[in-house]
Amino acid sequence: MMKLLQKQQEFFKSQQTKEVSFRKKALKKLREEITNREDAICDAIYADFKKPKFESMAAETQFVLAELNYIIKKLNIWSKPEKVSGSLLNFPSSDWIYKEPYGTVLIVAPWNYPFQLAIAPLIGAIAAGNTAIIKPSEITPNTSKIIFEIITAVFKKEYVAVVEGGVEVSKELLAQKWDYIFFTGSTRVGKIFYESAAKHLTPITLELGGKNPCIVDETAATKLSAKRIVWGKFLNAGQTCIATDYILVHKDVKERLINSLKKSIEEFYGKNIEESKDYARTVNSSHFNTLQQMLVGQEIIFGGYSNENDNYLSPTLVNEPKLDSKLMEGEIFGPILPIISYSTESDIDKYLMNYGKPLAVYVFSKNKKFKEKIIDSYSFGGGAINDTVIQITNKRLPFGGVGKSGIGAYHGKTSFNIFSHQKAIIKRVNWLDIPLRYPPYSLPKKIVKKIKHLF
Repeated sequence: MMKLLQKQQEFFKSQQTKEVSFRKKALKKLREEITNREDAICDAIYADFKKPKFESMAAETQFVLAELNYIIKKLNIWSKPEKVSGSLLNFPSSDWIYKEPYGTVLIVAPWNYPFQLAIAPLIGAIAAGNTAIIKPSEITPNTSKIIFEIITAVFKKEYVAVVEGGVEVSKELLAQKWDYIFFTGSTRVGKIFYESAAKHLTPITLELGGKNPCIVDETAATKLSAKRIVWGKFLNAGQTCIATDYILVHKDVKERLINSLKKSIEEFYGKNIEESKDYARTVNSSHFNTLQQMLVGQEIIFGGYSNENDNYLSPTLVNEPKLDSKLMEGEIFGPILPIISYSTESDIDKYLMNYGKPLAVYVFSKNKKFKEKIIDSYSFGGGAINDTVIQITNKRLPFGGVGKSGIGAYHGKTSFNIFSHQKAIIKRVNWLDIPLRYPPYSLPKKIVKKIKHLF
């Protein structure tokens, strides 16, 4: 591990990655390899947890290819030094922001979107001029293998490499000194990465999760709301960090919403959901058993069917779970959707303040004042009004959490920026040098107080 890191450090010192043409060539080769192997990537993801090909293409391969296209197109512009206005104190001068790579980057990916969440941050790291080592999730071994094959085919290992393995490999990687760390995963493991990064004062991005609320008020269009909630929640069998974790619905429309949710589930997946080709599986038996434990003692009003031999758990609606139940302790990360009624806005506040800052918040309403109040009153990573999950699809929007749900953001230009150090440079001239700043200081105090106007 140490030797591989040293080789990357030496390669970075060669200055090759600082050439924008070199970075673009690498990104284009990566794009070509992914395009040629798209079917094989989708097959690998299916082999890991039966994710439907449509979902694998839309949320994994095509998502990554769109990111590649956009960054390749914009990289020349983004990488140029950016001129900014100078201050009178430094007159005459020209003031600039130079974007420089950090160096060697560690990217640790999760299992729920095993291809996208490994390659999307890599694109930003390469675009900014870094070298990188990727650690895919061992929980999705087939996807991990094809990521290794793709990266090996495109890059020399001293530029970009893949290291496979489990917890022990992660510990070994964390023991090294990196120039930047990018981690996607749980809040619990994120704390471990944060602590490790702090030992070396290494900058870090943490893409975590949270207990994402979906608020449905009495003015919402319940049928359309239900359709969009069901899609976003049961995409990838609920194993999405920005999926709705629980619904807060106004008591006056609760029954109407529940009926619409049930109808939408059956419209999407049929009466026999286990046979649907459009519904994924829980990733492994350990996670499956955790979800089963969450359902103990709950009032299931739809679904709850399972097959432990296939890690299958049907889309499940739960009525009014208690706040202190296992289901409401933390992020569910599966196809279980708690439904909780509220009467007043203070009821909403009780729940949203109880779980800290989530990665996403969704609001279904026709009441403009109510929608804006939720956006302004609570801190969260991002979200959508009258829809779910779609905030991730716009490459011009930053994606990331706040507080317990993460540190930093990426996608599009934000990816380039997060892997780039913004270096401030002032270029002075020699033909004018005002002596007032030099000792012995002779300016009256009254004049010194006015210096702030010159910044």
